[in-house]
Amino acid sequence: MAEETFRNDWATKDFYKTLGVGQDASAADIKKAYRKLARDNHPDSNPGDDAKHEKFKAVAEAYDVVGDEAKRKKYDEFRSLQARGGFGAGMGGGTGGPGGFGGGGFNLDDLLRERGGAGGGLGDMFGDLFGGGQRTRPQQARPRRGADMESSATIGFSDALDGVTLSLRLPTDTACETCQGTGGKPGTRPHICPQCEGAGFVVSGAGGAFAMQETCPACGGRQLVYDEACPTCHGSGRGTSARSIQARIPAGVKDGAKIRLKGKGSPGENGGPAGDLFVKVKVTPHRVFGRKDDNLTIEVPVSFDEAALGAEVKIPTLGGAPVTLKVPAGTPNGRTFRVRGKGATKRDGSKGDLLATVEVQVPASLDPTAREALEAYRAATAGKPLRAGLFA
Repeated sequence: MAEETFRNDWATKDFYKTLGVGQDASAADIKKAYRKLARDNHPDSNPGDDAKHEKFKAVAEAYDVVGDEAKRKKYDEFRSLQARGGFGAGMGGGTGGPGGFGGGGFNLDDLLRERGGAGGGLGDMFGDLFGGGQRTRPQQARPRRGADMESSATIGFSDALDGVTLSLRLPTDTACETCQGTGGKPGTRPHICPQCEGAGFVVSGAGGAFAMQETCPACGGRQLVYDEACPTCHGSGRGTSARSIQARIPAGVKDGAKIRLKGKGSPGENGGPAGDLFVKVKVTPHRVFGRKDDNLTIEVPVSFDEAALGAEVKIPTLGGAPVTLKVPAGTPNGRTFRVRGKGATKRDGSKGDLLATVEVQVPASLDPTAREALEAYRAATAGKPLRAGLFA
């Protein structure tokens, strides 16, 4: 029943009349008529005029058939058969009888097969006319995932260790405010895109089963082009605005890391999902602490006597109470001590360590008492050359 309704609906339409041309009009005359009607009735040129919007659809529908040589030939054949007897209510059944074509057991499908009008009868003829070939109507746009976006954020050293929530302001695509999304300079008159002839799409590929419909690159799917592009968006029809989002930076993030925030990118099209946002993190250095993987580092200055005789030295921890570092007697410069559990937060929530490196300090100047003591030390150790091994 649905197929019969579909056929009867097409049978009542005179596409030549819709375009205002005769059946014997040339292809050039048909194209010229279509372009004029499409331009005069295009929705972008007639906002809010429902009658012209419907007229535009009808014109596009008519040109889709009679503007294509193969479809036009089949359509003319169909109209010729209709004019000689009419299809009546039985046109969808393919058999004669009351309401059929000519009666007397006449079978329309058989006639069409004999004439070569359609390989599979009336059904195939309508399939070829209004569903096949390269000049098919654009299908409903499929959902498209939004584009991924990139941003950057600078956070403090402590925030990188503990995690922090940031407010980020991001650009987003909107219709250009100057041209309202048309892409044309306000006040200029649009005309039908010559590349897609007002269809909004083009067919690419080798044809046949491998042909694909793509958005027209010349008009961006808007079907119209302008003699002068919009000075603000340069013809793209798109503008930019800003939006704010809350981004959670996890604990333990490292300098230069990229954080992926799912669904925070550009909005999708036609119901598609949003893209992702990738935030590149820059961590400001700390005055005292450094970082090595999941461990914190600190350089601890000690005096010569503390390194030589041993000492207990208090050192700070990040965000916690100080700890006492036991420096054994004879500790060399550059030795590193490990303080467990005082480092950065790991992925599993545990803590790394604090790595304390000893730096023996050499005094820039000495008072008389200190100088006398050091000269006595030098005299006491004169028989133990430190650099003898260099000449072995």
